[in-house]
Amino acid sequence: MTVLIKNGHVIDPATATDEVTDILIEDGVIVKREKNCKAKADEKIDAKGCYVMPGFIDLHVHLRDPGFTEKETVETGARAAARGGYTTILAMPNTKPVVDQADVVNYVHQKAANLALVNVLQVGAVTKGQQGKELADIVGMAEAGIPAISEDGKSVMNAKLAREAMMVAAKCGIPVLAHCEDINLVDGGCVNADEHTRKIGLKGITNSVEDVIIARDIMLAQDTGAHLHLCHCSTKDSVMMVQLAKEQGVSVSAEVCPHHFTLTSEDIVPENTNYKMNPPLRTAEDVEALRKGLKEDIMDVISTDHAPHTADDKNTTMQRAPFGIVGLETAAALTHTELVLGGYLTPMQMAEKMSYNPAKVIGLDKGSLAEGKEADIVIFDPKKTYKIDSSKFWSKSKNTPFDGREVTGEVKMTLVAGQVVYDCKNQTPMQKAQTVTHKAMTGER
Repeated sequence: MTVLIKNGHVIDPATATDEVTDILIEDGVIVKREKNCKAKADEKIDAKGCYVMPGFIDLHVHLRDPGFTEKETVETGARAAARGGYTTILAMPNTKPVVDQADVVNYVHQKAANLALVNVLQVGAVTKGQQGKELADIVGMAEAGIPAISEDGKSVMNAKLAREAMMVAAKCGIPVLAHCEDINLVDGGCVNADEHTRKIGLKGITNSVEDVIIARDIMLAQDTGAHLHLCHCSTKDSVMMVQLAKEQGVSVSAEVCPHHFTLTSEDIVPENTNYKMNPPLRTAEDVEALRKGLKEDIMDVISTDHAPHTADDKNTTMQRAPFGIVGLETAAALTHTELVLGGYLTPMQMAEKMSYNPAKVIGLDKGSLAEGKEADIVIFDPKKTYKIDSSKFWSKSKNTPFDGREVTGEVKMTLVAGQVVYDCKNQTPMQKAQTVTHKAMTGER
């Protein structure tokens, strides 16, 4: 099957392409990229007025499968990813059972192959059962195809064990995705520790909870030669430490989530537990440092930390509610609104941080629209203004603080290997391998 994407503004960091041109796809592969392409095609997509970017890649997603499928499943999470413009997502291992051996990796990968609209790569745990006592079967999981290891949801507090894990990961050629949190410093906190949260009577989590482990893990990465990827950075000092580490030649990359570069602790509505996430929303000073870190390419990646919970989970007090919000279906719009229109990022940098750089972190041959590459593509309308409506989410869960927020920038279409898996004109979740008919890509729904 041949597909021709016409008139789109192609933004491809891999080839520094930033121009209106056409893309021809044959059997899922980009075979030609040229202006005014006259090739015949089975299907034509008019992308006039839209950015055509490499499909987004999310290094940090919780699919809750196996074990917590009332919150999300491989199938529903992949649908949400498709709606958000993501063509590849990495699933975190804090499931039930924990993904600490090859059998569980194979379960997720097989389920994804059968049901998922997008590429799903399962990350392996660092320790058995994420108990922090004994290393998981990292080698066996690497042979089963994990792209990385992570203890996400917690840190490996035993520094000796964390170092051993990095050594094994380095030998396997996979990165370590580090959730940096000194559990001994959390002390029951549920929001950021600052003047505002003290006024509203909520117990706080200090920046040092994150910063202490970031410093430790950077040192361990320098010692072992492993590639360290720092998850959901939220503090001003995290930016400073990443910059220093890179200057010293440490193999380190870092991600920032949209909620951390968009909201501050002063935005918290005390009775709305959708404002509770880990790390917590920080101060305006931290937010500005994160934005500048992204602008200056100190911080490499924008990830979601998509963390679905049921309404019942969140329908309690701020102190008792679980941490986490969903993010797959809002990340692109928030990034464009807050960072591109806000003057921090160019559209090229947006593509770098949401596709090209994530691919580089895990050594994945994606994140490019060059000829010969698989046609994982997102078509994004940078002018569409609307209000986020969580009732329309394809995720099983709706826990977001952004419901009703006005944004500018909308995913119009997502293609995986040349196959349309999301079209904004069809708001009914697709089944795997389902195709749709589509014409104009701009204008009102």
